[in-house]
Amino acid sequence: MLARIIYGSVNSLSGAIVAVAVGLFGGSALGLFAGAIGGKVDDIIMRLVDVMLSIPGLLLQLSIIIIPGFGTINVAAAVGVTTVASFARLMRSEVIRVRRADYVEAAFGSGGRFSAVLWRHVLPNSLGTIISYAALQFGTAILAISTLGFLGYGAPPPIPEWGLLISEGRKYLTSARWLTAFPGLAVILVVLAANRISQSLRRTS
Repeated sequence: MLARIIYGSVNSLSGAIVAVAVGLFGGSALGLFAGAIGGKVDDIIMRLVDVMLSIPGLLLQLSIIIIPGFGTINVAAAVGVTTVASFARLMRSEVIRVRRADYVEAAFGSGGRFSAVLWRHVLPNSLGTIISYAALQFGTAILAISTLGFLGYGAPPPIPEWGLLISEGRKYLTSARWLTAFPGLAVILVVLAANRISQSLRRTS
């Protein structure tokens, strides 16, 4: 059981990393573009974000998984796509806040180009909150991937994955509870650790 949990961590953790990377880069790019450009571009992007946020996450994930098929990477990509909207909204708010700072206005006033000021001043000073949120989303991605694995949309048997291990162990709850308890405990510990890291990053940002 220990060997399967340890080996299964490769699938669960790598899937969470892929999911967070998709949401982080995709959402940050949209949020940066919307907050920096403003105007109608901002309105269009934010309305698309509102539409994505209005759809239940699990329903959107299942809808995306149907297109490429099952598997850990496909599940991770689907989970990542559903987090793009939240990353975009947070990044946009941070970019708008930083753009109003005095040093950014001074950079524009001294003749700095829009792209240079955006790259050197706005983006680096907007990433602190985004990184701490990404750590928090890592735990959420673990839960989402485990949930989809539990439902049978993740790695196919006999590949060990935490959600699949929990699903397989529920058949023996009356005689061998540890088959479900230990994979579930692994999920809980990783999620708690991700939350702890997120809190530490938030204090330092």
